[in-house]
Amino acid sequence: MDCFYAAIEVRDRPALRGKPVGVGGARDRRGVLTTCTYEARAFGVRSAMPTFMALQRCPQLIVVPTRFDVYRRESGVIREIMRRFTALVEPLSLDEAYLDVTAHPGAPAPLAQVIRDLIFRKTRLTASAGIGPNKLVAKIASDLRKPNGQFEVKPGEVAEFMAPLPVRKIWGIGAVTERKMERLGISTCGELRRFSRAEVQEQFGKFGHELYDLCRGVDERQVEPHRERKSLSNEETFSINLETLEQCEGKLEEIFTELAAELAQKAAARKVTGIFVKLKFADFTRTTVERAGLEVSLDSFHALLTEAFARTGKSVRLMGVGVRFAESMPAEAQLPLL
Repeated sequence: MDCFYAAIEVRDRPALRGKPVGVGGARDRRGVLTTCTYEARAFGVRSAMPTFMALQRCPQLIVVPTRFDVYRRESGVIREIMRRFTALVEPLSLDEAYLDVTAHPGAPAPLAQVIRDLIFRKTRLTASAGIGPNKLVAKIASDLRKPNGQFEVKPGEVAEFMAPLPVRKIWGIGAVTERKMERLGISTCGELRRFSRAEVQEQFGKFGHELYDLCRGVDERQVEPHRERKSLSNEETFSINLETLEQCEGKLEEIFTELAAELAQKAAARKVTGIFVKLKFADFTRTTVERAGLEVSLDSFHALLTEAFARTGKSVRLMGVGVRFAESMPAEAQLPLL
């Protein structure tokens, strides 16, 4: 869906149309936007940005509070439309899903257009679609004709399609991995292909095995209709071990910022029941500190990091931060049918 939460707010309040609108937290330093309209994005405002920072970039930004009951209701309507065409629907969030339409007799691109038209007629909200032979390609393609468009990559076009793409388009590559690739002279998927599988694994560990395939557009993941993420985390392995708590704290904000961005984009409607910090030390021992009931904030993760580091005082080679989610109610208990 295109700017799903913001699009609903504009639909329900026509006076907001054409204006920069953000949906999210209060205007203090702890508030975070879950999404914003394209008019706001023109000023550099984006999802997961602190509200105070968004207002600095766009003083005329109109910030409205979230209404997740409304977003869940509209998401339910949209998913029922999708399930008219396939039972293989894997929701990623309230506003995004994978559909496996392999068994459908219709061609995929016209089918995507039919689904998008039905969504608009029923909800007055626009949707964009990516069509490809696997999840990776379809996901990347879905961003290429936003808003209210679609893009198809056929099986024989995958290698050519992937080659010029920035490596950041590959799932699992964050800012830290991207910078490491830049130091290796890698900025595109095509440039990553110059390295053998062994070389990629040497540089990026076990993720290197997947990277070798992903930069070529190979993705074996299946669409899983009943899959629901129980947690969300972000971690970094350091090229040089961190020796002090102060060094760890210096890295924590960057790792937390990436987690907050993914949380806002993919799981803003999920209830967080706990947060955790994981450390792996130079001798490969590990420790994890987890607490229920704490807010998802940098201060909370600082407290957990302090406790985790104090357990041994050893130098740190990996740090991870994450959240645990409450189990969702069955869809039929919270989402209306058409």
